[in-house]
Amino acid sequence: MIEIRQLTKVFDKVTALDRLDLTVENGSVTGLIGSNGGGKSTLLRLLSGVYHPDGGEILIDGAAPFDNPAVKGSCCFVSDFPFYYSDSTLNNTAALYRKLYPHWSEEEFERCCAAFPIERNRRIINMSKGMQRQAALIIALSTRPRYLFLDEIFDGLDAVVRLVLKRLLAERVAAHEMTVIIASHNLRELEDLCDRICLLHQGRVIVERDVDSLRAQYRKVQMGFAEAPGELCFDGVDVVGTLRTGNVVNLTIRGAEEDFMPKLQAMSPAFIAAMPLTLEEVFISEMEAAGYDAYHIN
Repeated sequence: MIEIRQLTKVFDKVTALDRLDLTVENGSVTGLIGSNGGGKSTLLRLLSGVYHPDGGEILIDGAAPFDNPAVKGSCCFVSDFPFYYSDSTLNNTAALYRKLYPHWSEEEFERCCAAFPIERNRRIINMSKGMQRQAALIIALSTRPRYLFLDEIFDGLDAVVRLVLKRLLAERVAAHEMTVIIASHNLRELEDLCDRICLLHQGRVIVERDVDSLRAQYRKVQMGFAEAPGELCFDGVDVVGTLRTGNVVNLTIRGAEEDFMPKLQAMSPAFIAAMPLTLEEVFISEMEAAGYDAYHIN
């Protein structure tokens, strides 16, 4: 289990994480989403022991990861820009990781090489961005981590490779209770893979819950009026986003349909319809509520 309590990280005068609290259960896949500079990458680096907290604590199975080889041996981190030496190949990188990670699996290495067929003796820095990420994934999965931290891992991967990756992660979570945390702006991919979502903004958790309940909590509602309405009042309705075009009003509402629909129907619209939101629409709505509005840019 990962326990994060009042976690704070400051770079110069910028607070990247501000007293963040989060618990991640074993065998879960958690997606980190949020605004640019929201603290996602910083959190992953703290979890993997690259950074030391400036306040609060991180406990992985009851122990802090920083300067702790025992904890680091059960974790693997793939950054948004994986580092390779100029002469790094898949084979010599694997030889290095065999010595560093106590749970390295040769069988897993061969399986991953078959799933991501890249040349083992070719210099990785001469490969495409997507192939470099595949090399990093092969190495990471071969360490048989209990905790896998991935930063923008879908960036540069084609559709087939993304599907292969999601299947491999799902298999290993199911078979070995591997815990995965993925920071990504690709919300469509996270929606397919994750069972929990954590939304970060300005270094704090704005929303954290399982994907199904998160989507069920919101509805987008379109209302049309025979004549352009005047000032609209939505008392008793938790409206987190509004977009009005002439006689049509589009709302994003937090709550159950049986609670808010009678109140909206009382406004006598010519038509009204409610639909569930995608994860991307939930993200945009919550960011608007936090003051990060894409529709009103000065």
